[in-house]
Amino acid sequence: MKATILVSTLFLASAAAAAGVPSPEVQIAAAVLAAPAELRDGATVLGYNPQGALVKLREGHNELICLASDPAKTAFSVACYHRDLEPYMARGRELTAQKVAGQKRNEIRWKEVEEGKLSLPREPHTLYVLTGTAYDAAAGKVTNPYLRWVIYVPFATPESTGLATKPSENAPWLMYPGTAGAHIMINPAKK
Repeated sequence: MKATILVSTLFLASAAAAAGVPSPEVQIAAAVLAAPAELRDGATVLGYNPQGALVKLREGHNELICLASDPAKTAFSVACYHRDLEPYMARGRELTAQKVAGQKRNEIRWKEVEEGKLSLPREPHTLYVLTGTAYDAAAGKVTNPYLRWVIYVPFATPESTGLATKPSENAPWLMYPGTAGAHIMINPAKK
């Protein structure tokens, strides 16, 4: 009897988890929307299995990795980035899973980069982030889409880039100057 209850409980939990996770095809179609159009078909895509674990949904053949929207969250958010950023991004996900967030997560990764424990390329690499309030899989459209760009330039400063360090509408600016996580933010005005 106990075994039957356990099996039934596991089955129901698995079915409930699977119900909230879009199919791999839907996740792939949505994830690549953050990428430039000419790079979408060749991008590697990471998404979620029915249990909610992050897995590789598609092996790509270009330099981009795209991350599907987390089905456990209500807002739509996908991102694509250069494959050389994967160790840095994967470490961020690992720390998040350990409940390390915000500035503490950044400081840990920056220290690991500085110590040579974590790989982060020194040349600029781009992260594309597309957010919205929802995704219509049938139409392949994001509701209230907002696309922004992040260009990682480790250890860059206002002096080395000529960029301001304060956000300005429709102008690039440098965030976290002088750190391993220095990056240029490009945030277009929201509609």
